[in-house]
Amino acid sequence: MKLSARIGKQRQNRRFRVRNRIRATSTRPRLSVHRSNKHIYAQIIDDQAGKTLVSASTAEKSVLAEGANGGNKAAAEIIGKLIAERATEKGLKEVVFDRGQYRYHGRIAALADAARAAGLEF
Repeated sequence: MKLSARIGKQRQNRRFRVRNRIRATSTRPRLSVHRSNKHIYAQIIDDQAGKTLVSASTAEKSVLAEGANGGNKAAAEIIGKLIAERATEKGLKEVVFDRGQYRYHGRIAALADAARAAGLEF
């Protein structure tokens, strides 16, 4: 097995291991986070219906100023606040945090802390 295939399989196993511990319901949807080198994405998903209820990312033109870096902690905090604001507009207050394959550290922790500070409970 090639190194890249093995690493991909390890990431997939980590993602499944984290997701299997999470119990999302229709009253408490899942806040899923994805990060890349350039951007960070967050979406609140109703797994029962299979629909995304709210989303926010640094890839949106209205989120960051022109030329701003979308792959740092400051951008993650902005996305955390934004996802919490959009969720409260939709009437969502409680969610389950899904960090995916990423450690609860750095940008992931910054996004989670900002979302909690803005009113989401998890």
